[in-house]
Amino acid sequence: MAATPQNPAAATPRRKVSRHRGEGQWAAGHFTPLNGNEQFKKDDDGLNVRTRIETIYSKRGFDSIDPNDLRGRMRWWGLYTQRKPGIDGGKTAILEPEELDDKYFMLRVRIDGGRLTTEQLRVIGEISQEFARGTADLTDRQNVQYHWIRIEDVPEIWNRLEAVGLSTTEACGDTPRTILGSPVAGIAEDEIIDGSPAVDEINRRFIGSKEFSNLPRKFKTAISGSPLLDVAHEINDVAFVGVEHPEHGPGFDLWVGGGLSTNPKIGVRLGAWVPLDEIPDVWAGVIGIFRDYGYRRLRNRARLKFLVADWGPEKFRQVLEDEYLKRALVDGPAPAAPVERWRDHVGVHRQNDGRFYVGIAPRVGRVDGATLTKIAELAEEHGSGRVRTTVEQKLIVLDVVEEKVASLVEALEALDLTARPSTFRRGTMACTGIEYCKLAIVETKQRGSALIDELERRLPEFDEPLTININGCPNACARIQVADIGLKGQLVVNERGEQVEGYQVHLGGALGLEASFGRKVRGLKVTSEELPDYVERVLKRFQDEREDGERFATWATRASEEALS
Repeated sequence: MAATPQNPAAATPRRKVSRHRGEGQWAAGHFTPLNGNEQFKKDDDGLNVRTRIETIYSKRGFDSIDPNDLRGRMRWWGLYTQRKPGIDGGKTAILEPEELDDKYFMLRVRIDGGRLTTEQLRVIGEISQEFARGTADLTDRQNVQYHWIRIEDVPEIWNRLEAVGLSTTEACGDTPRTILGSPVAGIAEDEIIDGSPAVDEINRRFIGSKEFSNLPRKFKTAISGSPLLDVAHEINDVAFVGVEHPEHGPGFDLWVGGGLSTNPKIGVRLGAWVPLDEIPDVWAGVIGIFRDYGYRRLRNRARLKFLVADWGPEKFRQVLEDEYLKRALVDGPAPAAPVERWRDHVGVHRQNDGRFYVGIAPRVGRVDGATLTKIAELAEEHGSGRVRTTVEQKLIVLDVVEEKVASLVEALEALDLTARPSTFRRGTMACTGIEYCKLAIVETKQRGSALIDELERRLPEFDEPLTININGCPNACARIQVADIGLKGQLVVNERGEQVEGYQVHLGGALGLEASFGRKVRGLKVTSEELPDYVERVLKRFQDEREDGERFATWATRASEEALS
C-alpha cells in the first residue's frame, strides 16, 4: 500500500508496540505478578503456611517442605533457613539457595516495643536451651533470634511462646515487622508522651491480618515519645516521634521513607502532628499507600523509601490525607535535638515513680538461653517483673527499688552484663554474620567481641561516645552507614596477595536531627586481622586533631583521607 497524507504509516514497516508494565503498583491496576516473590504471594497468603507447618512439615520433616514455603512463606512466621556450616563467604553469591540451606532454621521472636515480663523472658530462655542449642541473640529490632531450630519442634515452640503472650507472627517476610518502641516508655522521667497504647492497638488490629500481609516488601515501624530519639526513627518506613505541639500538647511528628541496605535513605518529615489515639489510623494509611502504590516489579526497588523519594513528602501527605484518611492532618513542629549523646539507656536511671531502671550491655547482642533465664530470676529477686530490649542490642531491667540497685548491678556483672561498660562495649554492634546467615560474606559476632577486648586494652582512657557497627554483607542489618565507624563485610586481598575476610570502611555516619551517612574513603578496606590496628590508629588521630567538644562523626567528615586511612 502506497503512502498517502491520510495513511503515512504505510511508508514504513509497522513496529511492534509493547505494553509498558509499570512498577507493579496495584493502585495503577498492575496485579499480574512480575517476579517469583509476587507470584508465590498471589498463589497463597504467607499467613496460611502455619497450618502446613503444624499438620505436614513438622510431622514429615524438612525434606517435605515445598520450596516456595521454605524460602518464602515461612518467613511470615519468623522462620528463615540458616547457613549450612563450612561454606565460606566467597561462595555466598555463587551457590544456589538449596546448596546454602541447612536443615535448621533461624526463628525470630517478635517483641513489639521491646516489652517483656520476666515470665516471658524465662520462657524465651527455656526454649533456647531446649530447642536452639542455647542461642538467643538480641537484635537491633528489639527481637530475640534463635538458631538450630528443627521444623519438628516449631509447633511446640509456638505453643510455649503463645502461652505467655509472645508470637513469631510476621516477624519476617513482606509484612509489617516488629514495631520499635522506646524501651522506657511509660517510666522515663523525661518522656514527652508514652506511645505504648498505639503499639498495642496496631498489634491488635493489624498484625496477623490479611489486610496487610502481602506488601511489596518488609515494612518497619518506630514509635517513641522519648526526647532521646531512641528508636532510630530516621531509618524506618514510618515513625512517630514525640513532640510538644504549642496548641495541642504532646503528640507525635510523622516521618516516612527511611531505610538502609544498599540504597540508604533518611526518612522525611511530613510536617504533620498526630495525637496518640490517631496513630493506628495514620499508620494504616501509610502502610496502605505502600501496599497499593509500592513498587512490586523489582525487589531492589520495592521498599517505601523509593516511592517517597519519587513522590516527595508533599504528594505523599496529600495522598495520605485525601485517599486514606479522608481528612487533613494537623501541621506540627519538628522534634527537638536530644541532649544526650547515647540513646541506649545503659546505666542506672531514675524512673518517674521513684524506682530505678538498669540498662546493661551484652557483647554485640550475643547472649544465651541460660543467661536470659538468670536475668529473669535476678530481676524478680530485686523486685522487678519487667525487662526491655533496645534497638542497640541492649537489655533493661525495670522497677528496681533504690536499696537493691547496687546488688542487682553486681549480680549482672557476674554474668558479664555490665551497666558500666566501656565506650567500646557500649557502642559496638554486629549482625548475625556468616555463622548462620546465608547472605553473609564474613564473620561478625566473634570479630566484634574480640575488637572490644583489643580496644579496651589499647585505649583504656577513651570515653567519647562512639559507635562501631559490623555487618557481614552489604545489606546493613547492623546499620553501618549511620555509625561513627561502619564496617561492611567483604572479601579483600591482604599484603600476601591472599583473599581473606575484611571490611569496607564507612566513617562519620550519624543518627539524630543531623542524620547523615558515613564517608567512604577511596580504596579504604581493612582485613579482619588488621581491624584492631586500624581502629586504634584512627581514634588516636581523632584525639590528636579534634577541636573542643567535637564529635568523632564531625571530625571524620572534615579529616583528610590520610588521617582516615
